[in-house]
Amino acid sequence: MPFVLVVAVMIGLCAASLDILSAARAFVGGESRWSKAQKIAVASLEQYLTSKAEADYDRYLDAIAVPLGDHRARIELDRPQPDMAIVASGFGRGGIDASDVPGMARLYRYFHGVGSIRRAIDVWVEADHSIDELAALAAEAHLRISRGDVPRAWVDATTLRLRAIDQRLTPMEYAFSDALGSASRETANLLRVWLCLVAATMVLIASRRARRLLDERTRVASELRASEDRFQLAVAGSNDGLWDWDRLSGHVYLSPRLREMLGLDRSGDGTRQTVFHCLHPDDRHYVMRAVTTHVWWNTPLDVEFRILQRDGSARWFHARGASSRDAAGTSRRMAGSVTEITERRRADAMLFAAKERAEVTLQSIGDAVITTDAKGCIDYLNPSAERLTQWTTDRARGMPVSAICQFAAESSGIPIDDPTMQVLGGQPDWSQGDKLVLLHRDGPATAIDLTATPIRDRNGNMDGVVLVMRDVSSDREHAAQLSYQASHDVLTGLINRREFERRLGRAVGSAEKSGHPFTVLYLDLDQFKLVNDTCSHAAGDELLRQFAALFTGHVRATDAVARLGGDEFVVLLENCAQDAALAIAENLRTAIGDLHFAFGERSFTISASIGLVSLNTDQRLAREDILGAADAACHLAKEKGRNRVQTYHLDDDEVAVRQTEMCWVSRIQAALASNRLRLYAQDIVDLRQPMQRPHVELLVRMVGEDGQMVPPRAFIPAAERYGLMPAIDRWVVQSAFAALRDALERNDEDIPALCTINLSGTSLCEDGLSVFLRQQFNEFAIAPSSICFEITETAAISSLSRATTFIHEMRALGCRFSLDDFGAGMSSFTYLKHLPVDFVKIEGSFVEDMIDDPMDLAMVEAINNIGHVTGKQTIAECVSSPQLLAAVHRLGIDFAQGFVLSVPRPFLQAGDPSMPPQAPAHLVV
Repeated sequence: MPFVLVVAVMIGLCAASLDILSAARAFVGGESRWSKAQKIAVASLEQYLTSKAEADYDRYLDAIAVPLGDHRARIELDRPQPDMAIVASGFGRGGIDASDVPGMARLYRYFHGVGSIRRAIDVWVEADHSIDELAALAAEAHLRISRGDVPRAWVDATTLRLRAIDQRLTPMEYAFSDALGSASRETANLLRVWLCLVAATMVLIASRRARRLLDERTRVASELRASEDRFQLAVAGSNDGLWDWDRLSGHVYLSPRLREMLGLDRSGDGTRQTVFHCLHPDDRHYVMRAVTTHVWWNTPLDVEFRILQRDGSARWFHARGASSRDAAGTSRRMAGSVTEITERRRADAMLFAAKERAEVTLQSIGDAVITTDAKGCIDYLNPSAERLTQWTTDRARGMPVSAICQFAAESSGIPIDDPTMQVLGGQPDWSQGDKLVLLHRDGPATAIDLTATPIRDRNGNMDGVVLVMRDVSSDREHAAQLSYQASHDVLTGLINRREFERRLGRAVGSAEKSGHPFTVLYLDLDQFKLVNDTCSHAAGDELLRQFAALFTGHVRATDAVARLGGDEFVVLLENCAQDAALAIAENLRTAIGDLHFAFGERSFTISASIGLVSLNTDQRLAREDILGAADAACHLAKEKGRNRVQTYHLDDDEVAVRQTEMCWVSRIQAALASNRLRLYAQDIVDLRQPMQRPHVELLVRMVGEDGQMVPPRAFIPAAERYGLMPAIDRWVVQSAFAALRDALERNDEDIPALCTINLSGTSLCEDGLSVFLRQQFNEFAIAPSSICFEITETAAISSLSRATTFIHEMRALGCRFSLDDFGAGMSSFTYLKHLPVDFVKIEGSFVEDMIDDPMDLAMVEAINNIGHVTGKQTIAECVSSPQLLAAVHRLGIDFAQGFVLSVPRPFLQAGDPSMPPQAPAHLVV
């Protein structure tokens, strides 16, 4: 190939050089004709000026046509796309042969800017200017001679001009010829140089080619020897055994490795019978049949067999072979290899077992599993997936997942794209934020949890996708049920307090933006406890259900009705002014009054007290204050006679009192949490033995947020109204017992003989109070005989049977009891016969005025006498002056309590610097 290229270059150079020389020769010939024609034209024109004969002028025209033709051809060649017909015509007028025209054109166009050729063309261009001047002079002469205007002076001047033009052209003609001669010589010299260079290049290439061929021959020989050595080493060291069977001679070659596999000696050649004898007896016939089939029918030889070892075990081998056949197709020679596959067979067995375990696992799990290939087409569905999708594996195999599974968002029902294609498209961590359902062609959709995970090969390339679907219909139903239960009351089906407060907050926000009024109704059943106590809690539950059903027909569908707890209900009337809300509340009250509840053989007339809070753009309350205001209004309705609607107003003093009490709830709870309650004690003096160890009543005080002492009359009413007294009572018991235990351990001389602890009516009704008190007696090791529990007359009478039972239980331990405020309730004195109390405390309002009021004196005297008749000791409260103390003593009352005797003081904490300073007596009572 290099030689051909060099020869082609040489031929091209020769052809180009010859073309240039031929063109230069043609230009030289043309220059000769040009110069001759120019001389003839000048001579003819000079003769014409003298003779004025047209024949002379015609000779001039014939001669001048040669330079003008060459001039026209040159002008055309200067164009970017010359017309070769014009060029040939111009050179033809110049006397140039048509065969020389293409070469002259190529030389002019491609080499007009090169060396001598450029100089020749410059001369030509300059000469053409003179020819143009000559032609113009001839035309002028011909015109004047034709008119007869030929003065002698003009003829002489014109003749001189002709001679001057001729003199200018003559050296140009020589210069043009010299330039073309130089171009010819330069071309010849260049051709000689190129030929020498090409010849040298050919010699160099030939030598390099010869050297390369020698090197290649040496390399091939070396590689052949290396290949032979590698083959020998491969045969000697290969883990595979090699065999070669010449069927014509019967010779069998076995490589050392194969002989080792077969358990044969390393020396000597084997025979066909020797080889087959080494195989496992169960495999010999199978292998011989495979070899025979290959020899006669040219089937591929690819068999697996076992070889027995000396220890009796068998190892697996894999043999492959091929035959060399003659023209008739007869096997002449066979060769092949044998590979040990024992480990592979074990791995295959383990893989099969693992696959079986995986398939059994997939068959038995409850999750639906779908696997696909790298194109997203289904490979496998486990039974759960077949049940869930209603497709079998055989029908679905090869189909895209989207063909059998359509997924949609549960909330919107909008279908989602195939997760398989999303994972295959480069989203390996596919997840769906919304809950999904699986759509079915027939039947309802199934709620599912879905995961899509890529399957990757050893190189990390994506080989498919596994979809795992779990039917979560029951889970979501359960979650929905839990969500419903979290926001609804189980008994009535109405929303609960939490949900109502959420809707109330939303209504407050909406009202602030839109300015629309809204109203809250707070309802409390009157005498609901009577139904529970007389007919059991089942009757109370049924009453609450019937009561809740009343709301359906008397409030709007958009209104929220909630049960807050017990017999308390609340209604949120959105976009409802006070007048309309009052009408709805009255309708509800009337409907409740028309509800005649019957349970068993008993029937009850039902009524409810309703508190109404209506808020508009001019009236705003915080969300947490709205329910408090409605509750306060409801309590006020109860106090005003029940079965009525009480409207809340911002300037309503009565409601404000109730709200103030409600505010105490959080303060009391905070005080309990931060241990800001304090125990005080006031002496109860035995008038018969004034010097005896004191008998004290324990009183509770609260330390306010500002550190000031809060009297009981400020917070006890709120605690009683809102059910906080049991917590306070228990705190008093624990604190009193702890103080007594500390005083006993330090042998304090001021330990009272008897401590009276007040118990509220609410605590008295608690089932676990007796258990709690026994635990405290045991924990602090306090003698029950040193404790007296004081209960009010109204609390005891409101739950007489429970109070009587509790008193008997505690008296059995050794505790004593005092009946407080006796006479305030105007109850029958016969209750004293049934209440096993030790002391009767006479209502202080009677004692305070008995000196000035005979009626009060008579009441005090009667209570004292009845108490003594029933075997009880009496205590006069509120003894605030020596005169009262003397009057009480004269009546024979056993004990007296009041400021004239002692003021309340910290209980067993005298001298303790950690206690707050004691307030004046007239401020703390």
